[in-house]
Amino acid sequence: MTVQATTRVFRPEFKAAAVKAATVLSLGILFAASAGRPASADAVADFYKGRTVDLMVGFSTGGGYDVSARLVGRNIGKHIPGNPTVVVKNMEGAGSMRLANWLYAVAPKDGSVFGSFARGVPLDPLFGNPGPQFKDGSKFSFIGSANDEVSICGASRKAGVNSFDDLLTKELVVGGFGAGTESEQHVKLLNVALNTKLKLVKGYPGGNDVNLAMERGEVQGRCGWSWTGVRAQYMDRVKDGSLVVLVQNSLAKHADLPDVPLIMDLAKGEDEKQMLRLVLGPQKMGRPFMGPPDLPADRLAALRRAFEQTMKDPEFLREAEKSQLEISPISGDEMEKIIADAYKTSPDLVKRTAEAIK
Repeated sequence: MTVQATTRVFRPEFKAAAVKAATVLSLGILFAASAGRPASADAVADFYKGRTVDLMVGFSTGGGYDVSARLVGRNIGKHIPGNPTVVVKNMEGAGSMRLANWLYAVAPKDGSVFGSFARGVPLDPLFGNPGPQFKDGSKFSFIGSANDEVSICGASRKAGVNSFDDLLTKELVVGGFGAGTESEQHVKLLNVALNTKLKLVKGYPGGNDVNLAMERGEVQGRCGWSWTGVRAQYMDRVKDGSLVVLVQNSLAKHADLPDVPLIMDLAKGEDEKQMLRLVLGPQKMGRPFMGPPDLPADRLAALRRAFEQTMKDPEFLREAEKSQLEISPISGDEMEKIIADAYKTSPDLVKRTAEAIK
């Protein structure tokens, strides 16, 4: 038997149909693959590409918050999708309350603006403090902080106050820069809870202005003073004794200050300790970065990731080391929980604390 070879001939209409089917199959595979990628990543990059992001600082230039914000501002843009230009601007006033109010109610809620203001400000409405034009500080969009913090009370050696015990018998004139800042709250709390003789002079624009006032002899010291800032700018004075560190206002001691008393160890009664814990809780937030309420979830997530990546950036860390800034970051999630937990505090404890720091 002879088997004849046969040749299969495709008609044009069959060929067109096959090409169409292959195209549809390829598109289906492409769409299926792309479905596994988060669409928001591209949307966030599209939003930020070519854009300028404003990083606002609630205090005057040269102070600790300003130095920290400028360091972050120089480095965070390359970690935000779309690589926007980040510009640092100052909006000082009322101990950074002016900026907090503006961010909460006026600033664009699209992720193009965020800022750094006093870590205690989100609790001001809880304590009934004057100034906040918002009712719930837990609604801010928390991005992160480059460090947790221990604050101190420090005095010029010329004041003749050389230890915490001296504060119980000698008056020390200290400068303050806003009702919601630790520069004033810590002074009031120490006077009520521990019977210190601190005399508060209000009205300075920021911490750097208080420091200059100390140099001019207008005031003798400062409380609620971030140890990070002291270490970066005045460590030589601590070492030569011209600046005396009197007490640590925090829930735990800093490793640099093993021999300086901790305020929690000095409080005698449980009521005083509870008030201290409530007021000092935000210490862990260091110098926080926050955005307005109701930021789009994908952009807030991108800003938080960018902040975390900045904290690990070798260039950022080299700059921080050169500036002698301590980097011990906490996340936006942690900050959010600290403030949310404070708003769950019993009304009785809040009332007693508010009366102590009013």
